[in-house]
Amino acid sequence: MVSPPHPSTAHLLDRVAVLAARARAVVDLHRQGTPGGLDRFKGIYLPSDDLPDLAARRPLTLLPDDRDGVDEIEARADTAEQEGATIRLRKLVRSFDLPPVAVDMLLAVVAPDLDRRFEPYYGFLHDDVTRRRASVGLVLELARCSTVDPQARALLRPGGVLVDSGLVRVDDADRPFLTRSLRAPDRVTQHLLGSDLAEEPVRRLAPADHPWVVGDAEALADSLARRGRLAYLREPMQAGTARGLAGEAFRRLGTSALHVDLERLDPGPDLDPVFKALLLEARLSGRGLVVGPVESLVEQPGGRDRPELVRKLTALHWPLVVIGHRTWDPAWSTDVPVVVDVHAAGPAERSLLWKAVLDGECPPEVDPFTATAPFKMGPDQIARAASSAWLQAGLADRPISAADLRSGSRSQNAAGLERLAHRIEPSAGWNDLVLPPDARQLLGEAVSRARWRERVLDDWGMRQTGRRGDGISALFAGPPGTGKTTAAEVIATELGFDLYTVDLATVVDKYIGETEKNLERIFDQAEKVNGILFFDEADALFGKRSDVKDARDRYANVEVAYLLQRMEAFDGVAILATNLRANLDEAFTRRLDAVIDFPMPDVDQRLALWQRCLGTGVPVEPDLDLDFCARSFELSGGDIRNIALAAAFMAASEGGRTVTMADVIRSIGREYRKLGRLCVEAEFGPYYQQMTAERY
Repeated sequence: MVSPPHPSTAHLLDRVAVLAARARAVVDLHRQGTPGGLDRFKGIYLPSDDLPDLAARRPLTLLPDDRDGVDEIEARADTAEQEGATIRLRKLVRSFDLPPVAVDMLLAVVAPDLDRRFEPYYGFLHDDVTRRRASVGLVLELARCSTVDPQARALLRPGGVLVDSGLVRVDDADRPFLTRSLRAPDRVTQHLLGSDLAEEPVRRLAPADHPWVVGDAEALADSLARRGRLAYLREPMQAGTARGLAGEAFRRLGTSALHVDLERLDPGPDLDPVFKALLLEARLSGRGLVVGPVESLVEQPGGRDRPELVRKLTALHWPLVVIGHRTWDPAWSTDVPVVVDVHAAGPAERSLLWKAVLDGECPPEVDPFTATAPFKMGPDQIARAASSAWLQAGLADRPISAADLRSGSRSQNAAGLERLAHRIEPSAGWNDLVLPPDARQLLGEAVSRARWRERVLDDWGMRQTGRRGDGISALFAGPPGTGKTTAAEVIATELGFDLYTVDLATVVDKYIGETEKNLERIFDQAEKVNGILFFDEADALFGKRSDVKDARDRYANVEVAYLLQRMEAFDGVAILATNLRANLDEAFTRRLDAVIDFPMPDVDQRLALWQRCLGTGVPVEPDLDLDFCARSFELSGGDIRNIALAAAFMAASEGGRTVTMADVIRSIGREYRKLGRLCVEAEFGPYYQQMTAERY
């Protein structure tokens, strides 16, 4: 037994039945005007004796008076709505503010999509069996309008409510107006039949939505209700809180939000169809639009801004909340928006978010917030990080650990920075560093500063007036091989961050202004990730400014001045490493949070380095005299590492034998020659002959 249709579907089909009666009446009028009766081949060919009489005009009053039938249908719809039913056609009429004649036109357009029996009718009335959709002239006729009525024609032209809203699309623009084909998007027909599934382009732009709200949604809702339909939410990079706030504000206004991620938008010259599809979906579903980030529209490849794309978006006459990171530009809209600064989730809020998404999955000894305190993440990122941590722990069949949480948090980093810098997943720890106590203490303080900067700057109110960024910057200065890169990796390990080393070859450009653009791209991408930006050989970029003697000096000083400003505004963690501290501009040193010197290791430190490099699984002779190596050879940690590696390869190439003192001495001699140092007998002592002996 077939169940009766939903009142909404029944109402739609009843209105279409009224339209069918009109269509049959129009066909009958055509039959009456055809000499010799109806030609069964009509529409396939056009006989010369059957041309229409241009002097005759069929009066519209010959169509049946169906007002009583329409009134009866609408009365039943009134009753259904009073009983709590939603009548889709009526809801659409209210949302789009359609006049009655526009409703008749829309029904005439969608009729072939609802009942295929309309197709032969339309083909007959067009004198063309291949034209199964309504034309402008036919729709005017079925809506009981004159084909020369300018107001009726305007409804089916650009600027008219049916066309501008996206309910009706006009094809065949090269045809005369009355013979242009009309069609309704499938989404309109599906909506009228009760479906809430958006079209694929709209679904593709929808981000994963999580219900957490950070901020004052009530205040935003009041502002939207009192001051207008347009709002702009400016949030810090990586905050991710504006979308949830906008959604909650719309909920408090009695509706919901259609969220659009503009980063998923395919770049193209014409985005009008996408914007129309978004507006159509929002109006059909009665939801407010929440779109962002606006930078995806404005900032085009090549450094060119396109504010006209934002103007097209803000011109949509519908409640709209735009999200971005930059200041609102008045050129983006003729309307004045409600501008709200949205803050990122603070430590307390992130702690609550972690507990909500993990829902007791962590063992009691693991505090998810403490494990991920240095990470600045929004609600969506926290949810994905928790899922990643849960999957890693499940794969190993163990409870979630702090390392899983940090790894999951790292996995939320965007990949854009990897195209500009080399990513290193850190593995070095404090035991891998051999440094003086004061240097180790300064490194520990840098880690603490990066981990607890939010608590000190925001919760304790220690943020400096006028300082734009809350990033951490440090300078590592010392000779090559003294552990600067390893120390940067240790800091990254302690914070749970990835280490991004900047390749100077991708930054420095001989053309004026290009170096600054490359650096801007690096800093912009770095602010989107939880990582450490590491500039090795930093004096090549951050060198001293000089007196201006020619154009090259002037532009070189411009680069340094730009870097000073950009470093000060940077919100991430940046480490500069240099072999020649004196070459850096003093203005950089003043702005650094920490300056750590990496001296050449002393005897005890060199011994520790030798033991570390040759004492971790390397097969060595028992009489290996590492004390002599530490006392006699003033080498850096990097040099000792190279020597140990070369000695190990010597032993491995001869059947995997143990590393001997001769291997070590020969490797030291080769490292000396590589460094341009003399191999003197006084330094090599009793092993000098082994160094000079030929191996092969």
